[in-house]
Amino acid sequence: MNTFNVVELEDGYFFTDDVFLDKKFLLTTPGVPVSAEFKRALKDWEFIKVFSEGIPSEHPVLRSASESKAPGKTDAAEKKESEETKEEENQSDDSIFARVVKSYDEYQEFIAQIYTRYATKKELPLQAISDKVKEICEFIRDNRRYVLRIQPSAESRDKNYLVVHSMRSTVFAIVIGLQLKFPIHKLIELGVSCILHEIGMIRLPPQLYMGNKVLTPVEKNAIFTHPVISYNILREFSFPLNICLGVLEHHERENGEGYPRKLSKEKISLYAKIIAVACSYEAVTAPRPYKEARDAYTGIIDIMKNQGKQYDETIIRALLFSISLFPIGLYVLLSNNKIGQVVDVNPENPKYPVVEILGETKPDGSRKIVETSEYGLTISRPLTKEEGAKLIKKD
Repeated sequence: MNTFNVVELEDGYFFTDDVFLDKKFLLTTPGVPVSAEFKRALKDWEFIKVFSEGIPSEHPVLRSASESKAPGKTDAAEKKESEETKEEENQSDDSIFARVVKSYDEYQEFIAQIYTRYATKKELPLQAISDKVKEICEFIRDNRRYVLRIQPSAESRDKNYLVVHSMRSTVFAIVIGLQLKFPIHKLIELGVSCILHEIGMIRLPPQLYMGNKVLTPVEKNAIFTHPVISYNILREFSFPLNICLGVLEHHERENGEGYPRKLSKEKISLYAKIIAVACSYEAVTAPRPYKEARDAYTGIIDIMKNQGKQYDETIIRALLFSISLFPIGLYVLLSNNKIGQVVDVNPENPKYPVVEILGETKPDGSRKIVETSEYGLTISRPLTKEEGAKLIKKD
């Protein structure tokens, strides 16, 4: 199989045979020309080479379906792969969601192990964490609309608050990064920084961040030290400065009223700006011993109000377009008086997300999913937490 450097591919040329990524993942076929957008996407994900049995040509090569076979694959192998693909496409939404939840829990367990490993052995392996975060970024990218529906239980938070908070904050940070078109290496750095942004907390008494009493001035000052402690821990293990600054500055605010250094606006690192919004949205929608969780709709409204201009407006907008004004997973009352659940965003307008009509199916038995719009079906209001809980219990 021939190897081609992405930067050397000429726009408008056609390959005479299928083009593969890593010698097995089909990228494009002979009838599709190479484009600047195609090359840019490959470079964004740091793929510098592609593979093909063919060569670039000025003219397309048209083939019959029977000729379009991946190299080294038998008819039986292709038939089996086709059947597996068809079976996956036919999986129910519940089975896909269950599979995503299982993977989510495994990644959360990895974070728990990282925190435990540091607490017990004073080890923090950068390469192992980065490799796993790359997996997490791809997992979130490929399963965003399912991952955003996951709601950790109050029991799991009580058991390991720092880990649950870090995992969920990382999900929001990564979807923001994806919305901002971050290349994979920046997504990985952002993910590592967000996963470890609370690592310094393990040196503080748990009752400071898990108790339900009002903190004394001394206790508040202790909490204010955790970004510095986290920063020093990461620097001790030679983590890149970009990652360390994201950890150090995630409680800084645009108006200069954050901590620990009271930085403002452009003085705050980009990763820290993203983690600030992701962390705050996670916190406002999460149950804590001293407060009830707000629903996702109220949470995003609170962030959008941006009282005191605490957060970067571009980052808030990126979160809004990632999860919509009525965030994924939220149960809503529709203008036709039917109940729906938000299952995806509308990339053109976050006010009108994609909704599944509960209790209804299409003629072929599949779920009834519709796009809300300004002049068609709209969302009248989000359901209250109690109404949503009744629906979940009924299911």
